[in-house]
Amino acid sequence: MKIADVTVTHFEQCGIRELAFGPHNAPTTGTSVLGLVTLRTDEGLEGHAFLGSITKSAELDSSSLIQTLKPILVGRDPLDRERIHLDICKRFRSTTWRCIGAVDVALWDLAGKIAGLPIHRLVGGYRTSVPAYASSPGHADVGEYVEEALETKARGYHAYKIHPPRKGWQGDIEVCKAVRKAVGDDYRLMLDSTWMYTYTEALRVGRAIEELGFYWFEDPLAEEDIYNCAKLRQKLDIPILATEFAPGGFHAYAPWITAQATDYLRGDVAVKGGITACVKTAHLAEAFRMTYEIHHGGNSLNNVANLHVMCGIPNSEFFEVILPDDVQKYGLVDDLVVDGKGMVRVPDGPGLGVQIDFDLIRSTATAVLR
Repeated sequence: MKIADVTVTHFEQCGIRELAFGPHNAPTTGTSVLGLVTLRTDEGLEGHAFLGSITKSAELDSSSLIQTLKPILVGRDPLDRERIHLDICKRFRSTTWRCIGAVDVALWDLAGKIAGLPIHRLVGGYRTSVPAYASSPGHADVGEYVEEALETKARGYHAYKIHPPRKGWQGDIEVCKAVRKAVGDDYRLMLDSTWMYTYTEALRVGRAIEELGFYWFEDPLAEEDIYNCAKLRQKLDIPILATEFAPGGFHAYAPWITAQATDYLRGDVAVKGGITACVKTAHLAEAFRMTYEIHHGGNSLNNVANLHVMCGIPNSEFFEVILPDDVQKYGLVDDLVVDGKGMVRVPDGPGLGVQIDFDLIRSTATAVLR
C-alpha cells in the first residue's frame, strides 16, 4: 500500500461569537477557515486530520503542507510512520509544526483503519476514559469567572482553569481569590497566565495562589525562558506547568527537564508534531516520573487525537475543554461529550474512530489544495 495523494480542503466555520483567549491571539472575528487534510492510498483508504482553529486559520499553514510535505509523502508506505515522521520533522523550517502534526495524525488514522483498531489501542490501551477540566476564556470582570466556575463545578467537571482578564497581576490574584471563595476549598483550580508575567510578578502571583490551594501554575513566564522558570520553581511549592509552546518539537523538552525548570511537561498533537511526538514525550516524562498534560488541540479532530494519546498512556491527568465548549466543536457528526461525572470517553472505532461531517465540509468548502 502506498500514499497516492495528499489534499487540504478549506471549509468555513461561521457565526463564531467574539471571544478573547489572551494577547497571543487576536479576538475571534466571526469566521475562520479550517482545513481537512486527506491522505489517500492506492487501495482507496483515507486518513484524515484537521488544520486550523477559531483563532488560527488553516490558510496560515495549508500551502506549506502541500508544497513542503506532500512531495515527501506520495509513494510512501503509510505504515512507515516513524521514518516518515523523522523525514517531515526535518522540514520544520519550511512548514509549521501544525502541518507536521496534521500529517502524523492522518497517518495514525490510516494505521488504525488498516489494523481495524482505535488509535489508543495501538498506542498502548491504558484506559478508555479520562477526567475533564474546563478552561475559561478571558472575561471582563470577576463575576463572570465566579459564575462560570460554579456552573463548571455543577456540571461535574473535575477542575476549572482560569485564563485571567489582562488587567495586571494584582487583578489576576483578585479573580483567583473570588473563584476560590465561590467554589470552596476542595475543588481543583488552576491558573494559566499565558506567558504574561515578569519573574517578579510570577513569584508574587505564584505565592498567592499557593496559599489559595491551586493545583498548578501554568505558563507563568515567556515560553522560552528556561532560566527564570528554573529560578521560579525553586521558590514556589505549587507545581509549574510549562513547555506548551516552548520552541521546537519533541527534542525541545530535554533542556527543560535537565534544567529542572518545570514540574510537568505540556503539549498536544497540533503544536508538537502529532501523535508520534506526543507519545514519545509521554514516555520521556514517565522516565522522570513526570506527567505529560495534554493541551486543547484547537479543533474537534485534534481533540479526538489528543484523547487517543491520553487513553494510551498512564501519565496524563486531565482532558482540557476550552469554554465556551460549543464554539470549539465543528466538523464532526458526533463530537466528544463530557458526561455527568466529568469524564470523556474515547471513540472505539478504527483509527480516530469518529465520523467526519463530509456533507458540512462540502457545503462550506472554499478551496481544495492539491
